[in-house]
Parts: sequence; C-alpha cells; structure tokens
Amino acid sequence: MSALPGRDWWAGLPPAAGAAVMAAGILSVGLHLTGHQVVSLVALVLAAALWLVLAADFASRLLRDRGRFRAEADTPAALTAVAATTVLGTRLSLLGWQSAAAALLALSAVIWPGLLLHVVRHWRRRMPGAAFLVCVATQGLAVLAAALAAAGHHDWLARAALAAFCLGLLLYVAALVRFDLREIVGGAGDHWVAGGALSISALAGSKLTASPVWTGGTHTALRIATLVTLALSLVWYAVLLGAELRHPRPHYDIRRWATVFPLGMTATACLSAADPAGVPWLSPLGEVLLWIAVAAWLLTFVTFLAAHRAALRHDDAAPRGR
Repeated sequence: MSALPGRDWWAGLPPAAGAAVMAAGILSVGLHLTGHQVVSLVALVLAAALWLVLAADFASRLLRDRGRFRAEADTPAALTAVAATTVLGTRLSLLGWQSAAAALLALSAVIWPGLLLHVVRHWRRRMPGAAFLVCVATQGLAVLAAALAAAGHHDWLARAALAAFCLGLLLYVAALVRFDLREIVGGAGDHWVAGGALSISALAGSKLTASPVWTGGTHTALRIATLVTLALSLVWYAVLLGAELRHPRPHYDIRRWATVFPLGMTATACLSAADPAGVPWLSPLGEVLLWIAVAAWLLTFVTFLAAHRAALRHDDAAPRGR
C-alpha cells in the first residue's frame, strides 16, 4: 500500500485510493459553503475524474478478477467506494444535480451492505484507523439522503437518513473498541479517520437538525448529538495534530489522503452545523480549518509528485531484462 507511485500508478490502485476522491470531494463542499465557487468546481472535477477511474477499476476487478476483488472487499479500505460515492453525490446535490445525486445514493446503498458485512466479518482486535470507515460510509449515506430529502421534500429519505445516522454512531463505537491506539503515533495517515468519522457524523447530524421533519424532543436530541460529535471530533483533531508534530511522518503514503479527508470534513462539519445548532462562531472556525485542509491537500499532492518522480528515476535506472 505504501509503494511509491511509478509509471503505472493509475493501474490497479488499491481501495485506499478512494480517500483521494473523498478528500477532493469534501474540500469542494467546504469551498462551496464559503463562497469559493471556482476553486470548488476545480476540486469537484478532480474528484469526479478520479472517481470514474476507480469505478472502472472496481467494475473490472468485479467482473474479471474475483479473487482480488474478494480479498480487497474484506479490508476496511473497501468502504471508501461507498464513502467517496456519497461525498461526490452530496456535492452534486449542492450543485442542483439532484437526479445524478440520487443515482449515486442508489449505487452507494446497493454496494454498502455487502462491503460492510465483508469488512465486519474480518475485523480483528487491533485495527488501523481505516476501521472507522464502517462509520464514515454509513454516515455518508445519511448525509446524502438528508441532502436529497431537503432538496426534494422527501420525508421518507429524512427518516432513512436518521436510521443511517444512528447506525453510524453504533458502528463508530464498535470500531473504537478495536482501534489500535498506537496508530496515533505510528499510523501512516488513515489513523485520522478516528476523528473524521465523528466529523461526518456531526455533518449528518447538522443536516438532520436543519430538517423541518424533526421537531420537539427529536430535534433537540439531534442538535445535542451534532454538538457532541463535533466537539469530540475537534478533540481528536487536537490529539492527532499534536501527535503529528511530535512524531513527523513526512514520506508519501497513499493513506495520507485519509488524513486530508478528516481535516476537510471537520471544517465542513463546523460550517454546516453553525446555523442549525445555533452556534455562530463555528462558521469562522470552519473557515480557518478549511484552509488548513486545503494546505494539507496541496502538501500531500506535492509529496505524491515527488514520490512519483523518484519512482520514475528508479524505474529508468533499473537494469532491463533482455
């Protein structure tokens, strides 16, 4: 997974590459919320292009290489297929493309149960941060369903979003008890999903809180759940950032895109929760965190290019067989 990206970096990408779609997609959402539409659309195009590449690779393995497909479906990173699709769908919904967003929700809902069962059946005691993708993928369904419910006034979708939100919280607890805390100081990048899973839970909660479907005690409970998950995600943010500064990990690893995604998701959750939760100072905090996430994306991209060039030089210098 940490192999350098050489000349054929695009061929046979591992499931962890889906985090790159998630990172660009959520940055596009955050940039849209802060009014930076041109940069937001650039990020959306990048996310959509990579999603198409990964979708074609996913379909190819499913149809032509069942052995590899089954082996990869057992790993938590396989759930980036669901999470990336829902993030992309959420951005398309904000763009007003509700039919395309609904198609992506349907696709996500079809592949989610099978992948989730495969992953959970192969859980072990000490898991990396990718274990939290069971929560991220489920909350991604909640976010996209809630967005489509608000756009089309579909109360049944709002109820489905609430069910996914509650299940996602339960899955977070299940992943947390299996998370290897040593990953905080030694993880390759996906350890940040421990906080990002709470951030996407807060984003889902904020969209449910903003829905007119929920009133009274349910609305109050959703607001409290949104603020609690957001607060906990900010605690994770501080802990993980402190660990990065204390134990730097500067080399490129494809799992570093799973660092960028939680950074962008935390920023977007703050921006989204400010109004429905009635905490206006979350909006400027979200803007600051958003630019940190953009900087992290650029840094990760630069390290990818550096690793790519190094791999090319290594390939060119290697002796060629006759």
